[in-house]
Amino acid sequence: MTQNIKQIVEEALGVSSILEKPRDKRFGHFALPTFSFAKTLRQSPQAIAQEFAQKLESLPQIASVNVVNGYVNFSLSDMFLAQCAWKFLQQDSTSQASNVESQNAQEHILLEYVSANPTGPLHIGHARGAIFGDSLARIGRFLGFRIATEYYINDAGTQMENLGKSIYYAGRHLFFNAPYELPQDCYKGEYVLLLAEQAKDSLGLEVFENLSQIATLSCFGKDKMLEEIKANLAQVGIVFDNYVSEKELFTAWDSTLHALQAHNGVYEQEGKLWLKSSEYGDEKDRVIVRENGEPTYLAGDIIYHRDKFMRPFTHYINIWGADHHGYIARVKAAISFLGYDSNKLEVLLSQMVALLQGGEAYKMSKRAGNFILMKEIVEEVGADALRLIFLSKKADTHLEFDIEELKKQDASNPVYYINYAHARIHTLFAKSCFEILDFKNTKKEQYVESLKEMDENLRDLLVLSLGLDKVLLDAFVQRAPNKVVDFLKNLAGEFHRFYNETKILNTAKEEQILKVLIVVAKSLNLGLALLGVQAKESM
Repeated sequence: MTQNIKQIVEEALGVSSILEKPRDKRFGHFALPTFSFAKTLRQSPQAIAQEFAQKLESLPQIASVNVVNGYVNFSLSDMFLAQCAWKFLQQDSTSQASNVESQNAQEHILLEYVSANPTGPLHIGHARGAIFGDSLARIGRFLGFRIATEYYINDAGTQMENLGKSIYYAGRHLFFNAPYELPQDCYKGEYVLLLAEQAKDSLGLEVFENLSQIATLSCFGKDKMLEEIKANLAQVGIVFDNYVSEKELFTAWDSTLHALQAHNGVYEQEGKLWLKSSEYGDEKDRVIVRENGEPTYLAGDIIYHRDKFMRPFTHYINIWGADHHGYIARVKAAISFLGYDSNKLEVLLSQMVALLQGGEAYKMSKRAGNFILMKEIVEEVGADALRLIFLSKKADTHLEFDIEELKKQDASNPVYYINYAHARIHTLFAKSCFEILDFKNTKKEQYVESLKEMDENLRDLLVLSLGLDKVLLDAFVQRAPNKVVDFLKNLAGEFHRFYNETKILNTAKEEQILKVLIVVAKSLNLGLALLGVQAKESM
């Protein structure tokens, strides 16, 4: 609706406009500020507003217009609202195919997120970035953007060797009665002991006889952890389009290094090879090859980003943990030295999560060793509740929540509150003589005719419901799915208020009201779906 009326207004006025919501809804459904036109049109905002108002008054899509201090405020006609509502109801898919806008489809985005090292199960910090990335992809695809999702597997380097050692020493302890003493930087937790048990079953006891089997155990552990990570993600409805292995990409190290050298991006000093990252805003240059000739962790990321930029995408988005903030400059520097436009890389940061249970800090997982498992929280509160609460704030802000609050069946729990609104509408239809499908299949002329002369409260509810299109676009462009959560809470609240103040069934207005409420239900359903949440029809 919002994009539709914006286009109509712009065609009528011959200018590019910005539509806002008036602070006081009595002024109208939309406000058009005129201050930005004063310089080019050489008139005062008030005079411009009066001129614009006269042009808008003649539009059949607009019911009323008023001017206040340089703002053109206007309300939409019932006819236009009904037409938008009918069109919205005909849209039955959340897939890209039915919602492609040519302008959005021109942008092809590679979205990388999670990319946790395959050295252990996912924790709730990983979960926040995972849910954020998945929801961003869902919303973007709905809007017509072409988005590929990718998980970068850090399966090369020291962390893989440490995983192999961890499993080895766990096996020595379990099967050879050796003391359970782990070298520094090895991984702890019951999951390592489980990996040792699985390794014995698959590879035999001989894999624990000497340290020469570390590489074998590393590979085995990585594969098992990837299986678990994929299962953890599937629990919350996340499936990646593509997985990329750092180990496999390292075959391109020589050609990557040659590209850096060709653009004068590296130099040798103290027996090491350094990236000139300070030339692009990094606080200092970074080592990419150690004295022993081994590439560093950064080298792997440089290879990966070269691989990304060699593929036909127009934009690249990485979602990293907030602790990677200092890493952005060095990666962008490497991209520039590879000969690519680093402005095409956008890095979004996801803050960690503070988890409470009954007001107290949540206990760390024994299985994980030193962090809270994503799997455990999903099993306790459910995937839908976890997704919605993780999306309730912008990803780069601190998030603290109490899992006991998510179990409450009242208005304090946003998951319950939004779903209750959706379920209430379905309950109304179950008690009425009308069917939702009958209304959805109503001919356009009949549907529009039936929504004539709505009362103000019903009209406002319809306008709010049809504002989802603008919310989704803002949420994607601003990388803020929390805007969708805010919209859903607001819409649910307005519906509950309307429900409590209005007699609906067995009234003269029952059919009209229900035809609006199916639009409310569809907005709730679609908004939740694009956040990866299943709307409930009964509670």
